[in-house]
Amino acid sequence: MAEYVYRDLGESAWSWVLDQVRWDEGPWLPESVSEDGDVQDTASAPTPAPTLVPAKDRDSLYAGIAGLAPVLAEIAQYRELTERERTLSAGIVARLSAQASARTEPSLYDGLAGDVTALRLLAPGEESVALRRLADLATPEGWKTTVEFEPGSDAPLNDIIIGTAGVVMTAVWAGGEHAQTIATTGCEALLRAADRTEAGLDWGIGSSTEWRNPNYSHGTAGVGAALAVAGAALHREDFVAAAVQGAQHLLPVGSLDDGGFIVPHSIPPSKREVEPVTYTWCHGPAGTSHLFAALSHAGVAEVSGIPVGELRQRCLTSILTSGVPRRLRPGFWDNDGRCCGTAGVGDVLLDAAQDGGVTERSETLVRAAHTMGDALVERAVKDGAGARWRFLEHRKDPLLLPPGTSWMQGAAGIAAYLLRLSRFIETGANAVVVDRPDQWWAVPADLRSTAE
Repeated sequence: MAEYVYRDLGESAWSWVLDQVRWDEGPWLPESVSEDGDVQDTASAPTPAPTLVPAKDRDSLYAGIAGLAPVLAEIAQYRELTERERTLSAGIVARLSAQASARTEPSLYDGLAGDVTALRLLAPGEESVALRRLADLATPEGWKTTVEFEPGSDAPLNDIIIGTAGVVMTAVWAGGEHAQTIATTGCEALLRAADRTEAGLDWGIGSSTEWRNPNYSHGTAGVGAALAVAGAALHREDFVAAAVQGAQHLLPVGSLDDGGFIVPHSIPPSKREVEPVTYTWCHGPAGTSHLFAALSHAGVAEVSGIPVGELRQRCLTSILTSGVPRRLRPGFWDNDGRCCGTAGVGDVLLDAAQDGGVTERSETLVRAAHTMGDALVERAVKDGAGARWRFLEHRKDPLLLPPGTSWMQGAAGIAAYLLRLSRFIETGANAVVVDRPDQWWAVPADLRSTAE
C-alpha cells in the first residue's frame, strides 16, 4: 500500500484525537469516546464536557496526555507542527512540569517516569525536575507505588509498566545528573527482589505475587531488559549477569519449537479467559524480543548456548507464523492498539528491520510491518470526525468497545505507527526512529531521535 494511504489515515486519526482533547487546568483526554453522537471538538472549551471527567491517570503515558508526546514527536519528523499542536505541546509541558515536584507515583506508564519521557520528547531539559523527584523518592527497595495493585500495599513493584524496571529504563534513556543514582538504586532493588529458580532468576510484578506474567510488560523479560541496558550503561557486570539469568529462566518456561520462541501469557494459566499464548508487545514475543536486543546491547553473545541474535529472531518468527493480525477465533487478536495489538507489533517489526540493515530477513520484517498497517487501514472507522478503531471484547455483548484515544490503547498510538510506517516507506531503512525508554536499544544509535 502506498505511503500516503498510511499517512492520510494516521493524520485523520490524529485529527480525531485532537478533537477529544479537553482543557481544565491543562489538557486532558477521555480514555474513550462513545459513538452515540458525543464526538465533538471541545479543545478550546474552558471546562470539560459535563458528561466526561479526567481519568485518575490523566497525565499518564499509558492513557493520558503524556502519551500524546511521542505522537507529536513523530509528526515533527516530517512536517511543522500546526499552531493547535504547538499549543497542545506547550500545555502538556506546562502541566507535567508544574506537577512533577509534587508527584508521588514513580512509574513509566502511570507516573513520573512517563512525565520524563514526554518532557524529554517535547522540551529537552524540562525533564530534570521529574528526574530529581524520582531520585528523591527512591528507597533501597525501589519506589513505593500509588497504584492499587496489591490491596493495602504501597510496596515497590518490579515491572516495566508500574514498577522499578520502567523507572530504570527511563533513567538510562534520559541521562542527566540523577540517572546513575536512579538506575543503580533500581537495579540493586531488582536483584534483591529476584526469585531464584532451577534455571535462573524470575520476577513477579510484586514481591508477594504468586502468579507470573513472564513476558515483557509485567515480567522477567522486561526486568531482564532493564538490568541489561542499565548494566551496560553503568559498567555493572552483576546487573548484566542477572539479566542473563532471567533469560535462562525463560527458555525452559517457553517453547523453542518450529524455529520460534514463545512464553506463556500467564503462569499458572490465567483465571481470565485469555489465549494461553499471545503475540503482543505486552504479553508475547513482540515485547520479549526486546530482552534479547538488550542483552546484545550489553555485549552478551549467547544464552544457554543459543546466540541472543537468534533468540530475537525466533521471537519475530513466532509472530510471523502466528496468524497475526488475522482474527482467527474469538479472543485471538481482538485489539489493534500499541500495548496489546497490531500497532505495537508493527512497531517492533520496524525496529528489528531497521536494526538489521538491508537483508532478506529485514525485507521480510518490513513486509510484515506493511501487513499490520494494511489491517489498520481495513479496520479503521472513518467519517467526517476522523478515524479511530473499535477493539473487540469477545466476553462482552456487544462485542465492539468504544474507540479509545490513548497512546497504548487507542488512536493516538495507532496514528504514530501509521505515520512512522509512511515515513519509513518514503525515507528508507535509515529513517529516524522516535525512540522511547522501553525500546531505544533495539534500533541503531545513529537513528535515534533523542541521541545526542
